[in-house]
Amino acid sequence: MIRRFALVAGLAIIAPACTEAPAGEPVVRTMLDGSDPDAALPSPTATPSQAAGPSDCREVVFEQASLTHCVADPAKHRIAMANLGADKQPFASLSAFAGSVDAATIAFAMNGGMYGDDLKAIGYYVQNGERLGELNRAEGTGNFYMKPNGVFFGTGGTWQVLGSNTFFNTVGDRPQFGTQSGPLLLVDGKLHPDIQDNGPSKAIRNGVGVDAKGKAHFVIANAPVSFGQLARYFRDEVKVANALYLDGAVSSLWDPARERMDGGRVGPIIVVTRIGKIGRAEAAQ
Repeated sequence: MIRRFALVAGLAIIAPACTEAPAGEPVVRTMLDGSDPDAALPSPTATPSQAAGPSDCREVVFEQASLTHCVADPAKHRIAMANLGADKQPFASLSAFAGSVDAATIAFAMNGGMYGDDLKAIGYYVQNGERLGELNRAEGTGNFYMKPNGVFFGTGGTWQVLGSNTFFNTVGDRPQFGTQSGPLLLVDGKLHPDIQDNGPSKAIRNGVGVDAKGKAHFVIANAPVSFGQLARYFRDEVKVANALYLDGAVSSLWDPARERMDGGRVGPIIVVTRIGKIGRAEAAQ
């Protein structure tokens, strides 16, 4: 979803501090349909779990903000995109997607890039090797069009986050999956030039970055955060060069192992599956 608020300067920088979240700490959510980022929703709902193995997500506290950090490891996982169900209509929610797959195949799933009113990607989008959306390098307003924006993509166990122009100039072969969003939270290890340290605009936000070992890190806030906070977590704790903002206010996570199922409308979905347990997950994508 394209958000229409601007990034504005913050008044103070909070000293970095990242710790594991205390056990049992409540998760505070906001409206996930984009109507009011400051209005509270119930905590994520539980769903019967048939997940295989422990969760690949953990809760942390960074700069007094509660985050959930999920990791996809090329040795253990594969990544794909999902958007349309068997009826060729968007799933529109993580719970609808969950109903189409075997939970035992899924490590986790998360909203995966900005979309239009039809719940389809507004930029580059590749699903199972088929390009369903062209790279969007147009000018415009809203977070997606804050340059540089970027693309998260990959094939097999090789994944990357690149700026859209770099992707256009250097990537010749179509990847197995890809999704475009914006802005880049981090550009070559530095905060995006239009992101302030701790601006007053706060929302449930999520993003993705790939570290030097090739692991993909997905981070979602459990309570409203600024762009700067999320970007600094990727820089200071995850230590990635590039991190891509996926969305805000509609950000949501399905973690079968922990029986977490966030509500709200979603467009493209990033699906992380366990190697050897792909099963029905591939068919739904």
